[in-house]
Amino acid sequence: MTHKPEHISGITTHKRKGEIRHSFRYGVDYVLIDPEAPVTRPALFSRNRFNLVSVHDCDHGGPMKDGRGADWAHEVLAKHGLSDRALQLRLLTQPRFLGYVFNPVSFWLVQEGDALIAVIAEVSTPFGDRHSYLCHNPDFAPITKGTRITTPKSLHVSPFQEVKGSYEFSFDIRRDHISIAILHRNGDEGVVATLSGRRMPLTNAGILRASFARPLGALRTIILIYWQALRLKLKGAKYRTRPTPPKSEVT
Repeated sequence: MTHKPEHISGITTHKRKGEIRHSFRYGVDYVLIDPEAPVTRPALFSRNRFNLVSVHDCDHGGPMKDGRGADWAHEVLAKHGLSDRALQLRLLTQPRFLGYVFNPVSFWLVQEGDALIAVIAEVSTPFGDRHSYLCHNPDFAPITKGTRITTPKSLHVSPFQEVKGSYEFSFDIRRDHISIAILHRNGDEGVVATLSGRRMPLTNAGILRASFARPLGALRTIILIYWQALRLKLKGAKYRTRPTPPKSEVT
């Protein structure tokens, strides 16, 4: 069945726990696409070619700027026993804006029929590092709104958080709405990050509205990251230098 690109005009929130409290809330635009299907419309969106907004295979699945797209995701799933099942793969990500891209986190959603059975959370950092977290239940039982999936934290993401503790993921993927939460637990410290928004068809009008409401797209995202880092530094948060990233691509 053909999957038409979707637009999630959503909200992302971050709330820091611990001695130095900090929080923010921003509007953000994601697209949900079939990463293996050609795209013919809307005219302002493309896959693997320049446009006002676009998604490129080299931006996902593997090292930053050297990704292999859906082939990589299928290889990861096959290594974990999902090579012989009829799966539908979707990519939830912030698109390039006039060729520029940066994604703090993208999500490979893996469905079997109507059931969500796995998610690969692809985490990227301003330091040029990437690590992905494969989220699933035992025996790949369906992931529901009440499911909580825990994995060790492996990648240095924020210089104001340690590479310790664990992530707790929750996913509520409905036909009309998406809600994702990531909780970093590290004793009394940590961060709660969320993404939520309504699923809508991706249209030229929607792309233009988003471009005016949240100009610069992914470039705006990186600017806001540095702005929040400055605010944390001024609050007295301890800055930690980047450690050597993990050798493995997936936890």
